[in-house]
Amino acid sequence: MAFEALFEVYDRLVLFDTETTGLHCCRDEIIEFAAVVVERRDGVPGIVREYDELVSLSPGGFVPPKITELTGISTQDLRERGLPKTRVARDIGEMFQGNTLLLAYNAHFDLSFLYYFLLRDGDPLVLKGKDKLDLLTVFKDRRPYPHRLCNAIDAYGLSGRVVNSHRAVDDVIATVAVMEEMEKERNDLLRYVNLFGYNPKYGIGGKPIGSVTYKPQPYNSTDPLYL
Repeated sequence: MAFEALFEVYDRLVLFDTETTGLHCCRDEIIEFAAVVVERRDGVPGIVREYDELVSLSPGGFVPPKITELTGISTQDLRERGLPKTRVARDIGEMFQGNTLLLAYNAHFDLSFLYYFLLRDGDPLVLKGKDKLDLLTVFKDRRPYPHRLCNAIDAYGLSGRVVNSHRAVDDVIATVAVMEEMEKERNDLLRYVNLFGYNPKYGIGGKPIGSVTYKPQPYNSTDPLYL
């Protein structure tokens, strides 16, 4: 694990992933939150914390059958093992403190859910002033369609080491591995900080994040997005 260029700017990297009850950040809920915290210890970057928790549902909430089929998470699981939303929100705030870079694969989706989650049950100001890096945007600049996390795993020869299981903890570990390979391939990740690509055919998909610059990024563009 290197990330030397990123650690010249940031003290901490937090890679995270969510599982949700649907695709609409305003009305659907986070049901699992996982994160990996990377810091330098004695000058060497490494994982210092892994976090993975199921999140309790709102009163009357439930997990749709399609989501249970995809993730293996049921309404009963959340009733029995889900942490209170306020507790998870507090834990997120602790992880995101200080000079931290937030990273995810398809970060616009996860950050949108996270904002509304914190708005209801925590403090959304923990996101303010935090730089953000979307690994999906990077992958779309480097490889032709398709661009799901499982495709990135295959493209970088990581099959057998990590999996895209649609469980947040597995997917965030896979994202760390993909990011390591991306840096080995081309050391330009800093260029993508606060720069998110979107398919011009479909638009951004929800409310833009104020601190992020959005640029159209076709599936098979040969031009780097940051130029």
